[in-house]
Amino acid sequence: MSPRSRKEYLEAIYVRYKKASRKEKASILDEFCAACDYHRKHAIRLLRTFRRYHKPKHKKKGKPPVYDKESILKPLKRIWHAANLPCSKRLKAILPLWLPSYQKRYGTLSEEERQALLSISHSTIDRLFKPIRARYKGRGRSTTKPGTLLRKHIPIKTNQWDESRPGFMEADTVAHCGNSMAGMFAFTIDCVDIATGWTEQRAVWGKGETDVLKQIEDIEKTLPFDLKGFDSDNGSEFLNHHLLRHFTERKQPIQFTRSRAYHKDDNSHIEQKNWTHVRQWLGYERLDNPKVVPLLNDLYTTEWRLFHNFFCPSVKLLAKERIASKTIKRYDIPKTPYQRVIESPHVEESVKQKLKSQMTSLDPFALRQAIEEKLKVIFKISSISMSQSSSLR
Repeated sequence: MSPRSRKEYLEAIYVRYKKASRKEKASILDEFCAACDYHRKHAIRLLRTFRRYHKPKHKKKGKPPVYDKESILKPLKRIWHAANLPCSKRLKAILPLWLPSYQKRYGTLSEEERQALLSISHSTIDRLFKPIRARYKGRGRSTTKPGTLLRKHIPIKTNQWDESRPGFMEADTVAHCGNSMAGMFAFTIDCVDIATGWTEQRAVWGKGETDVLKQIEDIEKTLPFDLKGFDSDNGSEFLNHHLLRHFTERKQPIQFTRSRAYHKDDNSHIEQKNWTHVRQWLGYERLDNPKVVPLLNDLYTTEWRLFHNFFCPSVKLLAKERIASKTIKRYDIPKTPYQRVIESPHVEESVKQKLKSQMTSLDPFALRQAIEEKLKVIFKISSISMSQSSSLR
């Protein structure tokens, strides 16, 4: 028998020898010595010292992992959850804004950990969050009923994204109707400034024209810049005489425009905010108790607007070029609406100083906690109302 055959035979009987009883080991040894012409003691030593071959693992190339540490992953996950699960690029922009408040609330980080969090790339965040990233799905109902009377008086505008000055806003309504559009329920008026991304939300009961006008007037008062243009869809809550008079019959008329019918892309800015600023928080629950409207407005005018405008960045489309069948888009770096307002040369310096002093007194974690507490009260009232209506049926 060749040396190679003896080694293969040794590997074949090794497992059987280790599991065998004392009597069985003796017979295996007899067989092994007879086949390989070994001395019995030599055969015993071979079986005792034999080690099965294992393919060596290849050493991982590149630098050793820096971010796979609990001391870095823990603050990263906490900020990600508190900021309502932003994408990796927005989370990277959030970290410098949120880290000071994080250290006040959860304890100071070492200089090495802080630098690691500030220097982490968005691709690394994607890799770390791949196994835990939650995905949300859901589609709502369209509650836009066209207002046909004033369509000829209100012009169509489709180039809203060309505006670079603050004050040109898109608006839409979000229905909190649940699975049924029957009866009365709450709506959220959602507005976004195209240049800065500054958002304002207000709640109304139904879509009454006077209530919608009242809330839009309140939104106009709270903006850090003057309103110059207002663009909406073709819903009757916007295309009415009350709103037309409010925008056109003043010393400095506001440009009042509308989108094309059945073209949601004309209002792409506000359609995105309907999801990120309303649906991700309130979901598709039915809010059919009128008591939730003042609670929603109390939330929208305090913690809600401060949280989203001061601590939630977004990206802005800079250029779009079509080459053959491919469209190439270029975006700027993620910035909060507050940062875009501060950088804008069209906003007064006194307003900027007021916003800067307000920013120093805000804590995003405290704002998030207050939002969660108020949402619990709103959902509790809504669930009681739903249970009462189902029992009446």
